[in-house]
Amino acid sequence: MRKFFISQIFFVLLLTVFIYPSSVRGDTAAPKMWGIAMGVRSAQIPFKTEIDTVNDLIPMMFYETDRFFLHGLTAGYRLYVQSTWEVSALARYRFFDIPAEYQNKIMGNALDFGGQFKYRFTPKFHLDFEVLSEDHGRIHANTVAKYFYDGGSLEFTPYARLRWKSERFNNAYYGLEIEEPGSGFDIMFGADIRYHLYSNLYVFGRARMTLLDSDTRDLEVIDESTQSELFLGLGFFNDKKKPRAKSLKSKPYIRVAYGWATPSSMGDIFRGDTVKDDYGNKLTSLFYGIPVADELFGLPISTYFTPGLVYHHKSSVQDNFTEYVAALKLYYTIPWPIRWRLGAAEGLSYSTQINYVEGTEMERKGYEPSKLMNFIDLTLDLNIGDLIRVDALKELWLGYSLHHRSSIFQKSSAFGRIKGGSNYNTVYLQYHW
Repeated sequence: MRKFFISQIFFVLLLTVFIYPSSVRGDTAAPKMWGIAMGVRSAQIPFKTEIDTVNDLIPMMFYETDRFFLHGLTAGYRLYVQSTWEVSALARYRFFDIPAEYQNKIMGNALDFGGQFKYRFTPKFHLDFEVLSEDHGRIHANTVAKYFYDGGSLEFTPYARLRWKSERFNNAYYGLEIEEPGSGFDIMFGADIRYHLYSNLYVFGRARMTLLDSDTRDLEVIDESTQSELFLGLGFFNDKKKPRAKSLKSKPYIRVAYGWATPSSMGDIFRGDTVKDDYGNKLTSLFYGIPVADELFGLPISTYFTPGLVYHHKSSVQDNFTEYVAALKLYYTIPWPIRWRLGAAEGLSYSTQINYVEGTEMERKGYEPSKLMNFIDLTLDLNIGDLIRVDALKELWLGYSLHHRSSIFQKSSAFGRIKGGSNYNTVYLQYHW
């Protein structure tokens, strides 16, 4: 177990080197772009069902350096970069649009992995070639032409995509393993819009339509020859009207926490009505904080991109397993004689297994659990150096964290259309350098 835990810690440290290599050198330059957003996605259901559309509430994060990028539902790492072209490893979340009442049972959404070759004809116009596959080896490939227009407050990105669907991919996601349309091509036309409202606040949207190939639209299970999708959301992003900071005052950090599970809800915890977990399930977490901004809406709110690794300890009701987290974290410091900080993070949590507290709640409610969940981290800490008046410890903080996984009240198919989650009360030490 010790070797396993050490290897996982090494994995997180290695990950942070890839996504923010300058932090290892002590350079705290701002990233190219960062943001966190929430929006509503409405998609047409192409199958013969009584319900024509399905709606999702989707949380998204954005973060980009010279190599690593996280753009909402797409993440990647640039392996080779030249003046006009680049090659990237790619991961993208894909929705399987069926009526909401069946989404928890079927769990058809998928995370596709593969590669991308991007060629830039001009700084604003590029062509992408992608080959992707989900975990069952069903392959599809995309050719995407995209143009970017920046009109100041308004950004407009029209694009067109030609997608080749392998026989296995098309039979599964359109033939539903009932019919066999075989391989085929479909065409999508779309546009993304982002509008700068004020300071760090933006509104953004998406509209696109996919034209199915003839063999697919002739299937008995298919009701429409096209599939449309709309998205509208609000988000906090870097203020594009301010120049990118050459350096940041906020410093990177390492946070180590240890915590105890509780079946209590978040509301019960904040009311002081916490119930002890009868089986004593515990976790140890390691988070790395990468500074992205010193201010939010002109206020001294430090913003961080924070990947994390969570180790769930073995107990009488569960084996040990790992949870992976990526989030955007905000800190506000109260400058009393002893500095206090309030913190809040929003992001995503992927657990390789379902913890006991979460699993028993899902079983009681009749849901299939989801390994991917929304993540919230609420913290309160104080500065150790101020407390004991030791200058050498001015960058060390002691705090409390609520480690929370949830599913946004059945509003998102990304989290399995379930209601509930799990909570851990944790204590931590956090060091900045």
